[in-house]
Formats: sequence, structure tokens, C-alpha cells
Amino acid sequence: MNFKHLSAAAQPRQSAPNRRAAATGLAAWVTLFPLATAMLAGCDKAGASTDAVSLDDARKALAEGKTLVFDVREPDEHATGVAAGVRLLPMKQLARRVAEIPKDPAQPVLLICRTQNRSSASLKVLREQGYTNVRYVEGGMSEWAGRGWPMVKPAATAVPATKP
Repeated sequence: MNFKHLSAAAQPRQSAPNRRAAATGLAAWVTLFPLATAMLAGCDKAGASTDAVSLDDARKALAEGKTLVFDVREPDEHATGVAAGVRLLPMKQLARRVAEIPKDPAQPVLLICRTQNRSSASLKVLREQGYTNVRYVEGGMSEWAGRGWPMVKPAATAVPATKP
């Protein structure tokens, strides 16, 4: 909602510092409201369980080879190490490389990033495009590394990003 169209007469009288604070507060609220709403919606355990998978379950699924795992971190982050068997698909390239992610409901797909922010955001975009077989990994690669789980150089195991 844009409140800039309101005339000065329609707005309450405030000192300049108060007007700036009110405008900043309103801008923050308008910006953060959709995020807060999405986060509260994610608090529903039934909804959250369909969107997320634990790090332990993700590691097991990756080891079994039945699930495709896409690492949506950026190339400089991949260089620090990846989980063996992941496919590299930086979030910035998702729009042009979305066809690499199978849409078949029988093919489970997991998205992982550093802390689950980008992977959960990518999931939302994919769901809007009709993907029902994709979930994100809770904790991400920061927790993976924190547990001391093995990581490899990206070129040794992962599907590299295509040239733009």
C-alpha cells in the first residue's frame, strides 16, 4: 500500500523528526509485513513439515541416491566445499536453469543453501511454478560444516553451473 498520495492536510501534524520516524516505521512495516506473514504461516507444523527436511534426513537421502539435491549457494560459497553428490545451481541462475530441476512428483528434490534462507525462498518460487516434489534442508551447509560432515571441492562431485 502506498501512502504517499495522501495530502499533508490528511496526515496528522508531527514534528520533522517524528515524521521521519513514522515514515521509516511505516516503510519498515510495509516491507516486513509479507515476510512476517509468511514466517507465521510457516509456524504451522503441518505446513512446515511438507516444506522442510531435517539435515539428518537430507544427508541420508543424498547418500541413498534417490533424491536430487541442489545447492543454491553462489559459486564463491561452493568453493568452500559442497556435500558429495549435490548439483550446483546458484539461486541467481534459478530462473534460467529451472528446467534442470525435475518436476516429476516421483522424483524427490531438496534445496540447500548456507542457512536455509535462499533455499526456502527458492522453494516458494518453485511452488508457484507448480513444483510439488521440492523441499528445503533445515540448517543448510553452515550446520553441515558445523557438524564436521564431509565436504568436497565442487568440481570433484557436483554438476557444475552452465555458462550464462
